[in-house]
Amino acid sequence: MSVQQFRLPDVGEGLTEAEIVTWRVAPGDPVGLNDILVDIETAKAVVELPSPYAGVVDRLLAEEGQTVEVGSPIIAIRTGGDADAAPDAASPPAEEPAEEPAEERTAVLVGYGVSAQARTRRPRRATPSVRPAEPARRPHTSRPPVLTKPPLRKLAKDLGVELADVRGSGPGGRITRQDLLDHTTGPAPVAEHRSDERLPVRGVRKATAAAMVASAFTAPHVTEFLTVDMTGTVEFVDRLKQDPSFQGIKVSPLLVASLALLDAIRRHPDVNARWDEENQEIVRFADVNLGIAAATPRGLLVPNVKAAQTLPVRDLAVALNELAATAREGRTRPADLAGGTVTITNIGVFGVDAGTPILNPGEAAILCLGALRRMPWVVDEQVVPRWTVQLSLSFDHRLVDGELGSRVLAHVGRFLEDPLWGLALR
Repeated sequence: MSVQQFRLPDVGEGLTEAEIVTWRVAPGDPVGLNDILVDIETAKAVVELPSPYAGVVDRLLAEEGQTVEVGSPIIAIRTGGDADAAPDAASPPAEEPAEEPAEERTAVLVGYGVSAQARTRRPRRATPSVRPAEPARRPHTSRPPVLTKPPLRKLAKDLGVELADVRGSGPGGRITRQDLLDHTTGPAPVAEHRSDERLPVRGVRKATAAAMVASAFTAPHVTEFLTVDMTGTVEFVDRLKQDPSFQGIKVSPLLVASLALLDAIRRHPDVNARWDEENQEIVRFADVNLGIAAATPRGLLVPNVKAAQTLPVRDLAVALNELAATAREGRTRPADLAGGTVTITNIGVFGVDAGTPILNPGEAAILCLGALRRMPWVVDEQVVPRWTVQLSLSFDHRLVDGELGSRVLAHVGRFLEDPLWGLALR
């Protein structure tokens, strides 16, 4: 019999730690090669980790909710001919693993990898104790796997709900968000005493906070505002919805705003750049990796469409829809969150008219869309109802001066007023 320890791999560039969200297996469970063992949450995404071994789970070396450093062992798997033997109750507890020999083989998954630093033992950090495996005299009874998505597992954990007790109404018995909410519906107990709640800052929230503080106190922000007549955009969106080539594709004013910003960057490429403080250079990006800020159950994510300036209108619509869907479902890949060059955020979906967005670090500009509203507007000396929206553009004043920022915002506004004019200029 051989017991293999699987160490937390680096599933993204520069990952140093991750949180154990949900274990998919328990001690005594059989696992096959590439079976999903656990969902982990990094600063960028929820990631499923497959097993690099086939065998039987010996013990879990980290608890759900625990933050683990890259290179630390998280699970032990018994492999070989004796894999079906019961876990050895006399083996060392999980929180005190024995010293591994220098030549020990480290499990590395295809596409992941363990950095050289991960092979060097770090000073031990204080972590919650992990229960050792149950004695062999207590047989393990595994329940059938619960079918649902990682964000719902996190929600169930926050609500204190055991997913095995929830009846799923989705395909194949999959548990939906509504199933979970229906299960928890009921009169809330009246609390006699209420105390403050403390929530640990980690994952996306921790990464976002650090990035926004760094951006706010590094880049000198300037924000300009422009209210535009969006009636032309609304009519253009309606025409696309009726076009057979766009059948089954969600089309919204966000698509037109994306086209407008891409066209403004084509005319003013200096806005698609970053400030290199170390080398005292301005780096103008070759491609426009268009980031779209998305509110998800895990917090604010900004996945981006790579080389968005090269995509036809239909392909850009498909890419935007896919980014939004994967973000809401918690399936955004770390690669989709890296390398953004400019961002659009749409606070109008929350009924908010305007904002002063903070730049994503390493980007020169961010465009904000307010709520689309029917308002009185002067057209040919007549006051008529029109669809309007307030735009705001924040930019890094080291890279973008007032004239350039104003020209970019004005071009975006002109495009939104008359999308056919804008597309004719492409």
